[in-house]
Amino acid sequence: GVEVGPQPQGVVRADILDKMRKIVKHGLDFVQLFNEGREFPPCTIEVFKIMEKVDYPRNKNDEVIAIIHPKLQDQDWQPLNNGDPLFLTLDGEVIAYKGDCTVYPTFINEAAYYEKKQAFVKTVKVNLTAKHIRSSVL
Repeated sequence: GVEVGPQPQGVVRADILDKMRKIVKHGLDFVQLFNEGREFPPCTIEVFKIMEKVDYPRNKNDEVIAIIHPKLQDQDWQPLNNGDPLFLTLDGEVIAYKGDCTVYPTFINEAAYYEKKQAFVKTVKVNLTAKHIRSSVL
């Protein structure tokens, strides 16, 4: 599957649809070249690894007591450092990120995850390395 966004539920955006089509085309091009016997050299790619799902702050009755801070909203895949604003309580208090490393939040304040108690997902950057590959069937 391919998930491309962000995009509100029930909405089709032309720019996001175009990105999805390009990704699928690249995938199909790879499969065709691989099946034709093309050798692909070793490569390294930077990816984001999911570390933790983060819920909204809640009180003892399980009610949300803070919202995503305006400086975090729409900042998917951007670095979040210790001390950066994370949430804003309903009475205006800033709740800062407390972490020992830089993380990259994603799925920030997405409606589809609200009922799942997920304000955002913390990810970290990692490098994946692949050895060269070539189809053994020619």
